[in-house]
Amino acid sequence: MAHMADVYIIGSYSTRFQKWPDKSFKDLTREAYLGVLGDSGLDDGSDIEIAYFGNCGLGTWGQPCIRGQVCFTPLVRDGLFPERVPMVNVEDACATSSVAMNGAWKDILSGQSHLALAMGVEKTYVPGDPARTMELFAGGIDQLDPGEWQAHYRQQGEAAGKPFETGPGRTIFMDTYAMQASHHMRKWGTTQEQIAIGAAKNHNNGALNPLAQYQFEMSVDEVLADREVSHPLTRSMCAPIGDGAAAAILCSADYLRNLPSDVQSRAVKVKASALSGGKYRSLDEPGLTKIAADKAYAMAGISPADIDVAEVHDATSFCEIYQVEMMGFCEIGAGGKFVGDGHTMLDGKIPVNTSGGLVSKGHPVGATGLSMIYELVAQLRGEAGARQVDGARLALAENGGGVMGMEEAAACITILEKDS
Repeated sequence: MAHMADVYIIGSYSTRFQKWPDKSFKDLTREAYLGVLGDSGLDDGSDIEIAYFGNCGLGTWGQPCIRGQVCFTPLVRDGLFPERVPMVNVEDACATSSVAMNGAWKDILSGQSHLALAMGVEKTYVPGDPARTMELFAGGIDQLDPGEWQAHYRQQGEAAGKPFETGPGRTIFMDTYAMQASHHMRKWGTTQEQIAIGAAKNHNNGALNPLAQYQFEMSVDEVLADREVSHPLTRSMCAPIGDGAAAAILCSADYLRNLPSDVQSRAVKVKASALSGGKYRSLDEPGLTKIAADKAYAMAGISPADIDVAEVHDATSFCEIYQVEMMGFCEIGAGGKFVGDGHTMLDGKIPVNTSGGLVSKGHPVGATGLSMIYELVAQLRGEAGARQVDGARLALAENGGGVMGMEEAAACITILEKDS
């Protein structure tokens, strides 16, 4: 592979994730923008040459097009964001803001820009109107030919020993994750307790994260005793509904050289950013995230064993078990034992979801990917406080979005490195 130019993250920021009924999209945008600017050590945003704005749900709030431009209008008017900067709107379901960052990264790699902004902003909580929340999530699956996935799920549900059901009070997303979990349990001997161990670990990590939506500890027994959503998944194993925004500022090596030494010392290198696409796969075929991870490892010139800390997309706690396999942290099929034996704990072999993961930190769809980046940048800078992983130098984020049969429609793997 040809040698790629170095691209650095100099600023990273996330709002607290929670239900923010009183904050508008423009409020969240402003907080994330001013926050990431402050973190980058830049006096202002005048050098920003391009921005990638990630969002999924604004259409359900009446703004289907030019979302980023609309959200940034007050910032331009106030002289906080430069005029005439191109704004690329990005939508890739739950993978949205990782894909936005991939765009900013490629813009710098191409030599077109020296300073780029990536941001994800989302509100999934609509007070008193759960139907609109569900409409937002329904956008993540084929609405043109729903018969196709319904037939696929009926067939896969029989294979997994968990019939596919629809009805009020259910969500197809949690049901399909539950089918994948049931299949994994049947095939590899994974247990509900192992899923609960991962969930409890993430709630305990979230209790150490001041930005997490849920900041309380949970025991394995409490996770198992919680309300069942779709067997084997209980409520504590599933990501909550919430709002938030996260952002990153990326720059070229040339631009970084002219910045103050205290900014340079906190810069984090983007070693790799790899995308892959989903398809209707059989339950026994590796998922799209493995394809993206293999590409990312090759790009970075490293192996899974080199990763010191990771954030993976645990929309349910079963996903962490599955993704540690796809990321190559353990053998295929061994994820349950790997998580159950404590290898993903803060002091484990490979700490995973130190932020609390989606089940505890929260999952405002379009902001999720960049919130993972925020956590990993904090870890690599040694700024993660009580969640700090000792000596973390290489970090990986796995972010998937949308649903295509038994996997996501889009995936992005990002590998970050702290130069000593």
